[in-house]
Amino acid sequence: MSEVVLRAAVEADAPAMLALYAPYVLETTVSSEYTPPSLAEFRERMHTYQAKLPWLVCTVDDEIVGYGYASPHRQRAAYQWSVETSIYVAAEWHRNGIAGAIYSALFELLAMQGYYNIFVGVTSPNERSMKFHKAMGFIISGAYQESMYKFGQWRDVLWMGKTLRPHEGEPQPTVPFPEIQDSPLVARTLRQAAQRIHI
Repeated sequence: MSEVVLRAAVEADAPAMLALYAPYVLETTVSSEYTPPSLAEFRERMHTYQAKLPWLVCTVDDEIVGYGYASPHRQRAAYQWSVETSIYVAAEWHRNGIAGAIYSALFELLAMQGYYNIFVGVTSPNERSMKFHKAMGFIISGAYQESMYKFGQWRDVLWMGKTLRPHEGEPQPTVPFPEIQDSPLVARTLRQAAQRIHI
């Protein structure tokens, strides 16, 4: 039986993660980039975001088959309790529950940290992604009409949001992920999320 693991990403994972991401850049409108980042740039992104937020990888028999992460939604202070999320799964590993497992873990980890909202931009048309995000509890928040130009066409970007906790009272400062990363609660969350994956 294959060993499935969901864990925090480390710098050594960067080449495999970038190799997984590159086809999304070159072949799809899922990514708004035209060319894949260099390995150095990709590592710098990881380093910057991981100072506060989780980056997760899913491995099957030590091979990285998917990853997901959170990034700041906006930079100004009043938005500090909202994040954006992105998930990428290798094409040959679609429909095994990997994206759902990564999201399940991210929801719990971000809630532990004190975040309130998750947003995701979905380039239109992408009915499969829309259905998936709705199934994960996201609702349509709005759209940036014809805001993205790729592969010779202007495209809408639909924004979807998910609430992690009630918006009651004054929010407390969020906890950086590295401060809780090695806790038993995080380990249990990752382990339970990995059990959602069917290989």
